[in-house]
Amino acid sequence: LVRPRTGCASIRQRPCRAPASAAVEPRSPSCPDPALPAGAPAPALAPTPTRHHFSDPEEVEALRRNLLAWYDRCKRDLPWRALVRGDIGKQRWGIMWVSEIMLQQTQVATVIDYYNRWMQKWPTLQALAQASLEEVNELWAGLGYYSRGKRLQEAARKVVSELGGHMPRTAEALQKLLPGVGRYTAGAIASISYGQATGVVDGNVIRVLCRLRCIGADSSSPAVIDQLWDMANALVDRSRPGDFNQALMELGATVCVPKAPLCGECPVKQHCRARCRKLFGKPAPVPDVEDCGVGDCPLCPPGTQPWDSSLGVTNFPRKAAKKQARAMRTATCVLERRGCRGGPEYLIMQRPSSGLLAGLWEFPSLPLAEDLQEEREREVLADHLQAWMGQPVAAKSLRFIGEVIHIFSHIHQTYVVYSLPLDGDVTLDPASFPSRWVTEEEFHASAVSTAMKKVL
Repeated sequence: LVRPRTGCASIRQRPCRAPASAAVEPRSPSCPDPALPAGAPAPALAPTPTRHHFSDPEEVEALRRNLLAWYDRCKRDLPWRALVRGDIGKQRWGIMWVSEIMLQQTQVATVIDYYNRWMQKWPTLQALAQASLEEVNELWAGLGYYSRGKRLQEAARKVVSELGGHMPRTAEALQKLLPGVGRYTAGAIASISYGQATGVVDGNVIRVLCRLRCIGADSSSPAVIDQLWDMANALVDRSRPGDFNQALMELGATVCVPKAPLCGECPVKQHCRARCRKLFGKPAPVPDVEDCGVGDCPLCPPGTQPWDSSLGVTNFPRKAAKKQARAMRTATCVLERRGCRGGPEYLIMQRPSSGLLAGLWEFPSLPLAEDLQEEREREVLADHLQAWMGQPVAAKSLRFIGEVIHIFSHIHQTYVVYSLPLDGDVTLDPASFPSRWVTEEEFHASAVSTAMKKVL
C-alpha cells in the first residue's frame, strides 16, 4: 500500500465534524464520527490514515467491492467490452488496444463507429500489418491525432514480423516493445485483456482519485502523477483487475464528471474526502491536514488557491493553466477543373510522411508569415503555385473565398482559402509532389483531415 513521503504525513487527521443543523450522514473510515458517550473513556489513538492515501486495508476492500458491484449493474454497453466467446484468441488483440488508442483525446461517442469499422476491416493483427498507411489514414480520417493510427499499424507489423504474432502480455513488455503504447495504454491492455494486476491512470481516473483523497496540487505535474500511479496500483482489485480499472474509468466518465458530478449516485461516496469536506464544512483555521497547503505537502492545494466552498468537490483536481495555442496562418488554394464526366474535380497533394497530419491529403497550401496584408498573401501564394506548377499564375486570378479556423491541440490554425479554376491539366513530378485529381465524392473518401473538409 502507498505510504506517505513528505509534507502532511506527520499531521494526524482530524475527524470531520458536522454542524449541529446538518443531516446525519453514514460515517466511513475517511470521515469518522468523533462523538463519544458522556463520561466514556477516550479510546487509544490508533495510527490514522493520512489524508491523501489509502492505508486502511478494510477501506480498500470496501471500495473495491462497492465499485465493482456498481460496475456490474451500470456499465455501458460498448463494443470493445463485448468479448466474442469462442473467438477470443482472434479478437483479444483488438478488444482493448485499438479502442484505447482511439480513445486518447477523443470521446467515446465519436470512437464507437470508427472502432466498429476498424475491427470489421482488420479483425486480426496480420490483416492490419498487411494494410497500407493510405488505407489506415482513410479509415482514421476525421478522428484526429493521426499519428495514433500510424503507430498502431507500425506496432502491428512489429508484432507480426518480430514477435511471431504474439502480443506482449505485461504492461512492462507492452510499453517497451510496441511503438505508440505508453504507460496508460500498456496498463489498460495488460489488465483488461490479460488479467495483470496493474493500475491505470487517465483523465477520468485522475479526477476520481483527486476527489477521493483531496489532492489539490497540479494534477498534471510529474510528482502528482507518480503519486496517482502508486495509488492506482495499490487500489486495483487483484482478482478482477481489468473490470476494476474499467469501473474506475467508467465512474469518472459517467458520475464523477468534471462539472456537476452526480455525488448522490456515486458507489464510493462514503470514501470521498472531497465530499466529506463539502458536507461538513471547513474546520477551524488551525494547522491541519484540511489546510496543509500552508506547509510543504506536495499534494495539497497551494496556499494561494485555497478551498472554494462554492465549488464543492469540483475543487479537485486542479490543473496548471493551459499554454496558449500557437497561432498560424496558411494560404490554401482549391484548384478546380472540369472532369471528364462534366463535374468538378479538385487537385489534392499528399503531406510528408512525418510531422503534423503526416501522410494525409490536402489542397495545395503554404504557411504564411505573420502580419501579411491580403494583397501580399495573394502574391506569395501565386508565386508558390507558379513555381510548383511550372506555369504562370497571376495573383489577380486567385479568388479569395474566406477563412477557415481549425483548432489543433497546440495550434490555432487559420486557413486563408482561395480558388483557382483551370482550363487544362497540371503535370507534377510524382516523386516530389504526390498529387491526384478527385471528384467531391472521391475527396471525402480519401485520407483528408477535418480541416480540409471545412475548406471544401
